Amino acid sequence: MAQRVFSSESVTCGHPDKVCDAISDAIVDACLAIDKHARVAVETCIKGMPEKSVIVLAGEVSLKGETPDYAAIARQAAAEIGYTSHDIGMDATDPSLCDVLVYVTTQSAFIDQGVNRDSIESQGAGDQGLMFGYACDETEAYSELEGRFFPLAAALSQRLSRRLRTVREENILPWARPDGKTQVTVAYDENGAISGVDTVVVAIQHDKRLKDQFDGSVESELAHVREAITKHVVETTIPKELLLPGYKLIVNGTGRFADPGGPYADAGLTGRKIIVDTYGGLGRHGGGAFSGKDPSKVDRSAAYAARWAAKHVVAAGLATKFEIQLAYVIGVAEPVSLMVDSFGTGSVSNEELARRVEATFDFRPAAIARDLDLLQPIYKETSSGGHFGRPPTNEGHFPWERIDSERIEKLLHS
Repeated sequence: MAQRVFSSESVTCGHPDKVCDAISDAIVDACLAIDKHARVAVETCIKGMPEKSVIVLAGEVSLKGETPDYAAIARQAAAEIGYTSHDIGMDATDPSLCDVLVYVTTQSAFIDQGVNRDSIESQGAGDQGLMFGYACDETEAYSELEGRFFPLAAALSQRLSRRLRTVREENILPWARPDGKTQVTVAYDENGAISGVDTVVVAIQHDKRLKDQFDGSVESELAHVREAITKHVVETTIPKELLLPGYKLIVNGTGRFADPGGPYADAGLTGRKIIVDTYGGLGRHGGGAFSGKDPSKVDRSAAYAARWAAKHVVAAGLATKFEIQLAYVIGVAEPVSLMVDSFGTGSVSNEELARRVEATFDFRPAAIARDLDLLQPIYKETSSGGHFGRPPTNEGHFPWERIDSERIEKLLHS
């Protein structure tokens, strides 16, 4: 039987790019906590060096109230991830071992005049650009993943990366470090149905002294890491029925991933993991990153709204695979275009689906912020583990993942 495969990757919260996303989003949260209408666009770059590490903050912030201590926020965000030791790649807590350089100005007056307006009708988009939202039913056959309406390979790789954080923080794997990557390959049969997981890849930084437990044997160290990852990460995260007999598991493919890693081994930059953040490559991406941006930036808010709408279409049973594209011009509230595609899976035409989506969802920036309650400090939680396909929380995180029964009804009967 013919078989095709699709792979998606994820990275842990301690991957250098994700540390940068966390710092940038921690600054967004801090600003929104002071002023819910704050305008924030902050990028972060980090790099570990033999003598000391550096965190660079650059961007624009405008808010009413006292300016947050950006350097302190950056140090705390990196420390919460686990970077409190220069030996492993960065000690963000020690000024003698880590510099924080701040280059933040106010928002351009020319952007400000198009965005800061008083009503839903007049508040324009914070920039031009295009955004995509995607949903499918691949996760819905598995009880552990039900309700996500998300590409399976992306859902599983994200779960693995979040599990790597859990086993480290709960000391299940005391030798594990913050930096890591995951990748999952899903196999499909000739009819497009999911066969199962064909390949799992995990890279996890570890204590450089771990080999001492095995008389210095790197081979025995790797065997131990592989066994622990299999037991405590892969087979506790991926539903058993999805692991194909003889599935391939690759752990630390170079043979070793010991200290120092993280920012020492690889410089980090905000917004460099946009496919990891979204649909793992199965859905398209408009190119704009999310982290470090307040909700007036449609790169973030409109992508959330498009995902919310696409998820409702699939949850309503109107398609098993659905994508929305929105496009905006700076300073204008209404999107200049809306395109939908059900990839031949829709119960009605794409034209009818587009009409129903437009009748059910308001894609003006201020309306998106209102309907999803986005003017809250909820963004640092999104900085690793994926922005989509995750359950909404009681604390207000991931509101674009909640299903609104009234909107389902409107989609079905409008």
